[in-house]
Amino acid sequence: MNSNYKMVAKTLFGFEPLLARELRNLGAGHVKEGVRNVSFEGDAGFMYKANLCLRTAIKILKPIHSFYVRDEKDLYHKIYGMDWQAYLDPDTTFAIDAIVHSDTFTHSLYVSQKVKDAIVDKFRDLEGKRPSVDIQSPDLGINIHIHRNQCTVSLDSSGSSLHQRGYRTATNIAPINEVLAAGILLHSGWDGRTDFLDPMCGSGTFLIEAAMIACNIPANINRQEFAFQKWKDYDQGLFDIIRNASLNKSREFHHKIIGYDKAPSAVRKAKENVENAGLSDYISIEQKDFFKSEKFTEAPLHLVSNPPYGERLTIDMESFYSSIGDTLKQSYPGTNAWFITANLEALKFVGLRTSRKIKLFNGRLESKLVCYQIYEGSKKGKFNKN
Repeated sequence: MNSNYKMVAKTLFGFEPLLARELRNLGAGHVKEGVRNVSFEGDAGFMYKANLCLRTAIKILKPIHSFYVRDEKDLYHKIYGMDWQAYLDPDTTFAIDAIVHSDTFTHSLYVSQKVKDAIVDKFRDLEGKRPSVDIQSPDLGINIHIHRNQCTVSLDSSGSSLHQRGYRTATNIAPINEVLAAGILLHSGWDGRTDFLDPMCGSGTFLIEAAMIACNIPANINRQEFAFQKWKDYDQGLFDIIRNASLNKSREFHHKIIGYDKAPSAVRKAKENVENAGLSDYISIEQKDFFKSEKFTEAPLHLVSNPPYGERLTIDMESFYSSIGDTLKQSYPGTNAWFITANLEALKFVGLRTSRKIKLFNGRLESKLVCYQIYEGSKKGKFNKN
């Protein structure tokens, strides 16, 4: 008997192909890219593995019902008609997250309220008592998605966003989202076969995600819990098998991963996070000004960084980005240098031609992930101003 079912992994804009590739590599079936999501099929064990291992997913949803809905009364009756006792008890808690793209339903909070009313009324009518709503830490997260007049009801198997890996307890002023960092690394082609540098490492997110990719360590191995662990049908033994099997696929890494930051407080925070992630053997962090540094190896170097761009950190944009270009040209031959920035004007001051440009979003800020290939020796002269 086939125990596979459809699931949906939500992600960030521009990461759909990366997530689809991750899912196929994990063994998912019927993988199909959407907009900020990828649908796939798998069984309960695969759902556990997806939450544990996917680097570019922010949620894994399990659709349980889909239906046409005319208005709010129709929504109430169809939600009421579902078998909620299969998922909830009167003594458990739940929370509802609603997303609407519809002319009929225009307020997500109102939709959430109608769904909540239908569920609690069903329990009150059947058992004389009702489950409670707990927005902070529910036993069951319910996702309602209405597109036009089609409603899909899903269970949230992840709980808090999967970018919350569990290793980052200390952050700097402008930390980068862990899923965004992992996706940037995968977009950059990072595969752990060279040395790696983040010359403005902040709280160390790129360094940690780079080490986890290089060593094939499951992305969410440090998380304390997933929402599916509170489900009625949760199988602890199966989860333990999946977790151990995923850990057994880790590998050794024989290059250097190094981070610089000129702020002592950032260096302290980054070291603390690296230690939390259990990666101190693979990552070293130094207090150093990138603009006064030189490449630490004669071998090829993979550089990825999230430099300040004036949104939350005040800098002289022209001077700062000009210094990035000068430092790369003068001191970093044989380097693939990737930067993400939301200040597209600032890129003009780098003075190097980009070999790649990828549109992404850092939070709500439209950003560009750009690559500068710094060649060895005479090829350095081939660079032109933008």
